[in-house]
Order: sequence, then C-alpha cells, then structure tokens
Amino acid sequence: MTDDANDNYAGVFDGGLGFGRKPALVLVDFVQAYFDKDCPLYAGVEETLEHAIALRDAARRAGILIVYTNVAYAPSLIDGGRFTQKVAPLANFVAGHPMGGWPEGLVPDKNELVISKQYPSAFFGTSLASTLTANGNDSLIISGLTTSGCVRATCVDCCSHGFIPIIARQSVGDRHEGPHEANLFDMQAKYADVLPDAQILEYLKAFEDIV
Repeated sequence: MTDDANDNYAGVFDGGLGFGRKPALVLVDFVQAYFDKDCPLYAGVEETLEHAIALRDAARRAGILIVYTNVAYAPSLIDGGRFTQKVAPLANFVAGHPMGGWPEGLVPDKNELVISKQYPSAFFGTSLASTLTANGNDSLIISGLTTSGCVRATCVDCCSHGFIPIIARQSVGDRHEGPHEANLFDMQAKYADVLPDAQILEYLKAFEDIV
C-alpha cells in the first residue's frame, strides 16, 4: 500500500477488456439542462458535447447502433422516487420541459433509438440490455453526462449485464474536475476500458468498409 493511487492499484486493478466484435454507442443524457447557464444543472461541458458530436458522426458512418438517453418524469415526479427526492433540480426533467430537450448538433435521427429513463443507469428499468442482445452487440461505447452520475451507473450496469464498457474519455463530462477524474480512474480500474476518443474513432473506421 502506498500513497500513490496508481502504485496502490498496480497488479490488482490494471486489467483490460479490449474492443468487442460488434459495438453500439450510447449518448447518455446530453440534454439542454447541462448547457443552459440559467439552469441549476448547468455543468460547463460544451467541449464534451463537441467531442460527442464527432463520435456520434463517426458511429453513423460506421453504421453501428446509436442510442440516446434522456430523463423524463411525470408532472408529479411520482416516478422519480428517491432520486428526485434527493436531487430537487431533476424537476427540470418533467416530460416536455425545455431543459430536457436535445442540444444543438445532437438531435437524434429518425432511425436512431431514444430511451427515456428515470434513474441514473441507461439500463435500469429500460429495454437497453434486451436491445443490445437482440442486435448482437457485445460492447457499448459510452459517452455522456455526468461522469460521476449517469455515466458511471451505466458503465457498472453495462459490465454487470455482460457487455464490454468502453468509456470515451473526451466525450464524458462533469461539473467538476475532481469527481470527473476520480470516476474515470475507478471505472478504468474495475469495470471498463477508458480510452481516448481518437483511439475509438480509429476503431470505428474499420466498420465503414463493411457498411
């Protein structure tokens, strides 16, 4: 045991999963609330959005399954349970609220899948795992907001469901660097491969000739 995290984890939490044979891409909760400075959920992640758009465009060229998630609640928030009780600003995600809309540049195509959820993970209470299985996907490239919240929850459930989680480092973001980096470190150590977007983009190029 040492004071250096990398040394402390070395030899125990330093495995890798590698890329799968048939990936899908999920864009977790890229919604207006995180980009509107008047919203309490604003996270200052505009650069993350730019990277995510580039990743989404590459996935389109590769012809792989693309999934977008958002959060949508009943007006009473009855379906938000303890999550909305704990985090009051989630009221911005009542269905139809403008803060739940898509940001400019990341509007889903009519042939792309949108999954609405009520809790952090894109898997919890949704059809995502069944869709990936039916489509033959063995791995999931994960981008989204926020790293310490819905991205991490999606990553853990992805691993738990038997899919390979690949975290696109520049296409995930958070409202503070501390939780962002800590959760990237932990996901890399225990659940996923956290990779630079450039490496993922290069991987996706191989699928373009197949489409």
